[in-house]
Amino acid sequence: MNHKQHSSSGDLVTVENAQGQSCVVIVCEHASCYIPDAFNNLGLPVDALQSHAAWDPGALGVARRMSARMDAALVASGVSRLIYDCNRPPTANDAMPAQSETIKVPGNIGLTADQRRDRTNRYYVPFHDHLSKTIAATPNAVIATIHSFTPVFHGQARAVEIGILHDIDTRLADIMLQLAPAHTNANVQCNAPYGPEHGVTHTLKEHAIKAGHLNVMIEIRNDLIQTPEQQNAMADTIASWLSESLAKLKSARDVK
Repeated sequence: MNHKQHSSSGDLVTVENAQGQSCVVIVCEHASCYIPDAFNNLGLPVDALQSHAAWDPGALGVARRMSARMDAALVASGVSRLIYDCNRPPTANDAMPAQSETIKVPGNIGLTADQRRDRTNRYYVPFHDHLSKTIAATPNAVIATIHSFTPVFHGQARAVEIGILHDIDTRLADIMLQLAPAHTNANVQCNAPYGPEHGVTHTLKEHAIKAGHLNVMIEIRNDLIQTPEQQNAMADTIASWLSESLAKLKSARDVK
């Protein structure tokens, strides 16, 4: 099933609950596996188009439930990350990957500079413009990006179940890691299964760190969020955990 998300402006990005009262802005860069017809499925078979190579299965369900639970705005991309990975800058090779894990992507091999520029302008720029505007409209904005990852990568099983990721600003990630045992029995790790060295903190760097906003990237192993019930339960856990973490940070600031 394709998840085609159009905003009212026709861009392949949605902003949901834009009037939410929470300071948190939830971001889901890999929400959709939708590939516009003009790309002829990038030359890939259907199973590859539904796989984690094309999107983050379960992430949008978690993000939407968190948005509702926290009354937070949600900004989600509506195009497959194989067309453009909105968590990568235009200069990154894997912004339009020619290979994802073991899957070669024929439609991304040998792209010209003009083709890359066109995709950047069509998909990356509107997404980040919408995100910038949403953050600007949110007092004391806190950016939380929601992702999922595959349980087995290049044949290796991953023990980590929830990753709490950060770049150079560790404030929110640190308190979430400290509070993890009070909220979940999951195997929670810092900067796993990815970290800044893998180029995964682009959104945090562009939209949070430069402006000093609190921020965190949350990675969830996708076998834990396969059903709507699992997604809702995980979202409730993370929303409570994130809310307590922010309250503790605010309390610490107020004491100073």
